[in-house]
Order: sequence, then structure tokens, then C-alpha cells
Amino acid sequence: MKTTIEIQNKTILVNLSKPLDISIPLQASEKNPLAWYQNKPTIKPVIMGEWTGKVSEGASVNFNNVFFNPHAHGTHTECFGHISKEFHAINDSLKTFFFLAEVISVQPEKVGEDEIISEESIKKSLNGKTPEAVVIRTLPNNSEKKSKHWSNTNWPYLNEKAALFLREIGVKHLLIDLPSVDKEKDDGNLLAHKAFWNYPKNPRTDCTISELIFVPTAIKDGSYLLNLQLASFHNDASPSKPVLYKIF
Repeated sequence: MKTTIEIQNKTILVNLSKPLDISIPLQASEKNPLAWYQNKPTIKPVIMGEWTGKVSEGASVNFNNVFFNPHAHGTHTECFGHISKEFHAINDSLKTFFFLAEVISVQPEKVGEDEIISEESIKKSLNGKTPEAVVIRTLPNNSEKKSKHWSNTNWPYLNEKAALFLREIGVKHLLIDLPSVDKEKDDGNLLAHKAFWNYPKNPRTDCTISELIFVPTAIKDGSYLLNLQLASFHNDASPSKPVLYKIF
């Protein structure tokens, strides 16, 4: 189903019947990705007296409770309320859901014991483009990311200058295949988050960061239409389903 869309003063052609899902589904399993020292999510049937909400156990419906943490258990999108003293909800920050996006693949650079995504590597990959959304795929890229237990791994992270650069060129939506744009243990500095959102000086209230995505290798670097879908959570972050569409 091909359709023509006018977006950001551009007319593009996309095939809506061929979505490229870059989210990781949440499952109650050790195969679920884990971060921030949390255990796996739980999905269990409701039990009320002798009644269990499970068709295989005699109920007319499956009726589950779900316990999870958006930041620790899979693909999620967050607003500046993630780091602000005042409460701000992602559902209030993100009001439109289609954006022109650039997918880039970046090799983190070894600096001491850390691996850092530098401003220079981002600039080189974008090659002068200034999209509204940037999707960062870190290298090497493998399917193990979809089930990796990230806690205490000192994952690669975005240099503060790289986050500042993305803000300065007008990127409003940043997506990455790591648990955080920041270093796992950074004494609460959150330099990349703060640089991207311009917090606390003048917060960019309509900008988002999505983490723990997975971009299959078959999706080539380049320009796409991004549909950034949220669950309507009144929270600083929500599980999300970013979907790309190839531009013809």
C-alpha cells in the first residue's frame, strides 16, 4: 500500500504495507533484555479465590497482570520528565508521531575502559543531513542485543558533545540500541540526557529519547519515515514501538 506524504516541506513516497519494526517486544522470560539491575518482567493470570484468569485452567478469558519497568525491560521512549524535579509525562510531550529520520551505524571508540560515541562519528555518519529524528545503531550489531542482560556491563554511551551537536542541528527525537544514552555508572551526571534536552536551562519539552531499540542489519543506513508509537502512559517514559518505512 504505497502512499504519498507531505512532511517537513517534502513530498515522500512510502509503502505502508512494509513496516520495519525496530522495537523489542516485552516477554516474561530471561530472553527479555534487562538493564538497571532489575529482574525479568512478570506476566501472570489474575487469581481471585478459586478463579484463575487463564482459559487453559477453565476461565472464559485470559486475564493477566503485567509487572515491568519501562526503562529496564525493553524499547521505551522518554521525555525530559525522566530527569526533572517536576513531574512531566511522555504522553503530554509527544503529540505527533511521524518524522523524517536518518538511520546511522556508529562504531564506538575505545577511551580508557569506556566506549564512547563521539561527536565526530555522528557528524561523519550524518554527512550534513539535519533530520528531525536520528536512529543510532551501534557496531558491532548482532541479534544478542534483543535479549542481552546489560547490568554491570559498562555499555557504550554518547559523548556530551555528540548529544549537544544533535540538539544544535535540530534533532528532536533520538533513538539508540543501548539501555541509555549515558554511561551506566556516571554518578548521576546524565550529561548526554541534559545536553540533548537542554536541561535545566531551557528544556526542550517536545523532544524525546528512545532506548533499547534494535535495528536489524538488513535495514540499511539512510533516510526513512519514522512512526514513533507510544502506549498512553502518564509517566516520564512509556514502552514504545518505533517503526520505519523506506522512502522511495
